[in-house]
Amino acid sequence: MNHPAKKVIPIQVSDDELVSLYQSSKKIYPRSVTGRFTNWRWAFVWLTQLVFYGLPWIQWGERQMVLFDLEARRFYIFGLVLYPQDFIYLTGLLVISALSLFLFTAVAGRLWCGYACPQTVYTEIFLWIERQIEGDRSARMRLDDDQFSLEKLVKKWYKHLVWLGFSIWTGFTFVGYFTPIRELGMEFFTTRMTSWEVFWVLFYGFATYGNAGFMREQVCKYMCPYARFQSAMFDQDTLIVSYEEARGEPRGKRTKVDAAATTGDCIDCTLCVQVCPTGIDIRNGLQYECIGCGACVDVCDTVMDKVGLPRGLVRYDTQRAVQSGHRESIWSHILRPRVLVYSAILGVLSLAMVVSLGLRKPMKVDIVRDRATLARITEHGMLQNVYQLQLMNASEDAHTYTISVRGLDQIELHKNAEFEVGPTQSRWVVLQVNIPYGSAASGSHKIWFDIQLKDSDVKVSESSVFLVPR
Repeated sequence: MNHPAKKVIPIQVSDDELVSLYQSSKKIYPRSVTGRFTNWRWAFVWLTQLVFYGLPWIQWGERQMVLFDLEARRFYIFGLVLYPQDFIYLTGLLVISALSLFLFTAVAGRLWCGYACPQTVYTEIFLWIERQIEGDRSARMRLDDDQFSLEKLVKKWYKHLVWLGFSIWTGFTFVGYFTPIRELGMEFFTTRMTSWEVFWVLFYGFATYGNAGFMREQVCKYMCPYARFQSAMFDQDTLIVSYEEARGEPRGKRTKVDAAATTGDCIDCTLCVQVCPTGIDIRNGLQYECIGCGACVDVCDTVMDKVGLPRGLVRYDTQRAVQSGHRESIWSHILRPRVLVYSAILGVLSLAMVVSLGLRKPMKVDIVRDRATLARITEHGMLQNVYQLQLMNASEDAHTYTISVRGLDQIELHKNAEFEVGPTQSRWVVLQVNIPYGSAASGSHKIWFDIQLKDSDVKVSESSVFLVPR
């Protein structure tokens, strides 16, 4: 059956109309704000940076307190000396960190993002530098809009020079966790830094300069994966930055309490938008760009005080409480099943980590059979296997280790095995293990090496195999 052809009507498109598929981002000029949550944020800025910049300079005995010596494959953390074989502790630390993030998110949303994330902390520092040099929000906006001038050139260059200096110092401190920072400082002043040290100082420095100076909120909005899956850890009882729509709408200008007012408590001053580091309007509801810093809470409380209205129009609260209009005790949100389960698991893992570190023996042993010599008969009629043992001293004192072997009848070491290993050092030793020829059937037999700390009860047992040829 033939269908009649449909008439095609061409669409007229104006040549002057340009449709962009990509929206260019506008620069955000966060307004300075004061308040309790701002104070908390700055407290974490000081705490994290004092730890980061100060820790490498603190000595523990004759060494740096925290040092990850990749070349020597030793990690010094306070009184601990860890080897690559202690990788299980890093795994445990990562698991504890992940569970802590889940716990904090379940309780109060993006606490990590708003107060302790390096991106937030360094952005806050860079914004402070920018305010000191270029002025407040309106002054910075005017400066960017002004035509080129000497004042603009001086302020912009001065700001970027300070940013670069701070960033390079940050990169230097970062490398100081992997190269003793005092030696690194001497290498810097004598221009003897290695190419890798120079690379990582510049790489980490320019990463800080770019992320905190230019990208800022773009990192949180587009690069950080946490913003994408945070909702999976939220529920109706999670404390988040919330706007009480029932109380605030409809918005309208007002300067004092008016019992007959037909508008809500929100005076539509837009200060909550101006102080937001990601440039969102919290009055539009929960958005993935919100990092939970509480800046909008501080500024809104200040405005409410000025117009004589109760605080809390924007506040940390749960979706359940905002929708119902009833405020509940904060403990009722914290002490709930999900939070208690996270807390219990986190407590058990943390306790296990501490106990494991406390019971950790101050030595490590690796055993490798000498594959070049599987088995041989000695001149005394003994069957001999050769082994290589790596003795690792995980303490900061020199120790002597005695080694014995067991697992087969009349098995013995060719020579008495007693070795001294220096503090935080490792040593490879060769051991020759003998049995009377014909005393064991052909095949592979399991044996054990017992390594004991001399004049101590500390002992480690490691297994291997003794090969008897056909």
